[in-house]
Amino acid sequence: MTSKRSSKPPVTATDADQPTVVSRPTPPVTRASAPATRSAGAPVEHAVAPVTASPQPIGRIPVLDVAPVIDEGRWPTKAVVGEVVPIEATVFREGHDAVAATAVLVSPTGERHTAAMVDIAPGLDRFRAELVPDAPGAWGLLVEGWSDPYGTWEHDARIKIEAGIDVDLMLAEGEALFTRAATRSELGADDAAALRGVAVALADASQAPLARLAVATGPEVHALLARTPLRDMVSASATYPLVVDRPLALAGAWYEFFPRSEGATYDALTGRWTSGTFATAAARLPGIATMGFDIVYLTPVHPIGSTNRKGRNNSLETVDGDPGSPYAIGSADGGHDAIHPDLGTFDDFDDFVARARRLGLEVALDLALQCSPDHPWVTEHPEWFTTRVDGSIAYAENPPKKYQDIYPLNFDNDPEGIYQEILRVLEVWIAHGVTAFRVDNPHTKPLPFWERLLRQIRFTNPEIIFLSEAFTKPAMMHTLAKIGFHQSYTYFTWRNTKSELEEYFQEISGPGGAYMRPSFWPTTHDILPPYLQQGGVAGFAIRAVLAATASPTWGIYTGYELAEGVPRPGVEEQIDNEKYEFKPRDWSRGDDVGIAALLTRLNQIRGAHPALRQLRNLTVHPTSDDAIIAFSSYLSAEHSPTGVADTVISIVNIDPHSTRSAMVFFDLAALGIPDPGYGATFDAHDLLTGATYSWGAQAFVQLDPFANCAHIIQVGHR
Repeated sequence: MTSKRSSKPPVTATDADQPTVVSRPTPPVTRASAPATRSAGAPVEHAVAPVTASPQPIGRIPVLDVAPVIDEGRWPTKAVVGEVVPIEATVFREGHDAVAATAVLVSPTGERHTAAMVDIAPGLDRFRAELVPDAPGAWGLLVEGWSDPYGTWEHDARIKIEAGIDVDLMLAEGEALFTRAATRSELGADDAAALRGVAVALADASQAPLARLAVATGPEVHALLARTPLRDMVSASATYPLVVDRPLALAGAWYEFFPRSEGATYDALTGRWTSGTFATAAARLPGIATMGFDIVYLTPVHPIGSTNRKGRNNSLETVDGDPGSPYAIGSADGGHDAIHPDLGTFDDFDDFVARARRLGLEVALDLALQCSPDHPWVTEHPEWFTTRVDGSIAYAENPPKKYQDIYPLNFDNDPEGIYQEILRVLEVWIAHGVTAFRVDNPHTKPLPFWERLLRQIRFTNPEIIFLSEAFTKPAMMHTLAKIGFHQSYTYFTWRNTKSELEEYFQEISGPGGAYMRPSFWPTTHDILPPYLQQGGVAGFAIRAVLAATASPTWGIYTGYELAEGVPRPGVEEQIDNEKYEFKPRDWSRGDDVGIAALLTRLNQIRGAHPALRQLRNLTVHPTSDDAIIAFSSYLSAEHSPTGVADTVISIVNIDPHSTRSAMVFFDLAALGIPDPGYGATFDAHDLLTGATYSWGAQAFVQLDPFANCAHIIQVGHR
């Protein structure tokens, strides 16, 4: 729908809608800590959604069930700049007069973006439109229902005049209607003159009644009144909050690696390892940037404890030189606000961030709210941990797994103290250029803590992105997204069959897309699913294609490009888990053993096609084979940043062992094919191979997982 804008007073906030800004002294800088300064200075205006819906009487024209709305406006709906937001509502009235509806987005400065809504369910009064926010900040979302006097008159006039009933009366009522429509102050001079001309034509008794009716019901009149409708009895819904982030909060490619492994060396004579540093890790950045990734995500870079340090593969037995898990945070060298001495200093970290930025990469850091027994917090704040009846501090457990080297925080004894300290830690890293945080196991911390913390950071630094690593039950996963996490790990890692994938793709792109932005990861440093244990290089390629084209955000753990898929027996993780040892890689092997070229091409395709940077535009298409999955993403010319419609179809053979063939049955309308009638065809250009086909409503495909596991098709709109 076309967006219309007008200047209105800004949407205001109540005191209850503002974040809590706590005045507190800055803790002393110790243990190689960085100063706790804010990178963005004063709080940013409009960083928090200012609108909260409240119950109100039903309108003269009822407007109900507005969507997307999260728990009746308790939390803001999410969008990013340039994202198409589908808005729906049920709008109706008594009697038989015509009703219509307008979707409205109110910008942080009060500017109204509007679109006429279309009845998508005749008889059920469900209306829909699409709008695109064009700036970050706190927006409002509402729907206005209204009586449509022109629609009512046109309906009655056509029936009566064509039947010869009340002809003069209907023409006179039409003349009065258009005369009134022409007097509105919001009209331009040309539109007002055109409406007056229609009124004159309706009053011209020298013309036949049907000719006069034709003037008032022609396509030019319809187009004019669609742009500037005559609206009576306008009834607005409540205004619901919509928070708009920068585009990277929805669409981007993440690359995870352990900086200590990059440049690590082994001395065979001494049997000792030398850790990589930020300087040696920075040498990997050009390769990551060349593959087209947007964010480089570092596992924790803090000092690591020595008490109960884990050896290889989470063993309780260590040998001299075992580096320990970076998730066992804290030692005499400091805690979450410090850097492991082997990696370098804050100056070295700043140099790493600067080099990343020069290559077009942002830096994300793992936020793991847990401690080793040697963390300074353990002695400074023992109340932040759980003390057992024998006086010992409880270590982390996820039966049957035990993490004797990690103490989880207990948020119940001093929640305010913990909150203030974690906020300070975040400020440290934000001040050093970190723009995203991958949060480790957020589902094991209280939701009120996250809601408050994320709200505060959004207020001071709305550019910061938080990725929730919560492989947990749906209620917790979805609520974490609702209360403020920008992105969420998903169940994609364990969806393997055609039916599982189709169902999940439809789920993540459906109504939940209003608050939960999925991030698809085929593997992580902790997870090597059975599909990839058994699928070989072809399996890695298949999962990469699915992740990169079915979700606007995806990520890989380093080594994926080398198809590292040897499992540790009995568990869903790689052998020789990098959490517990140095793992330098020979990147010179490149595509001789892996899929770096494919990953590069996938990110190129994502960058070139704005349809793949949307979430709520995915359509699954039926196929005749249970190993061939087909889905598409469509963006209309109206909403495309290029002004050209964009459609991308992914057709993937999910069997990593066999060539499969199928018929694909396309929903041509979902592909944006104009006039998708019988015999309609389109140009299908394969973005992986360069081949071009002429396809119609059905197409035959055959895919060899070893040579070419997928078609990624750019649709030519003829």
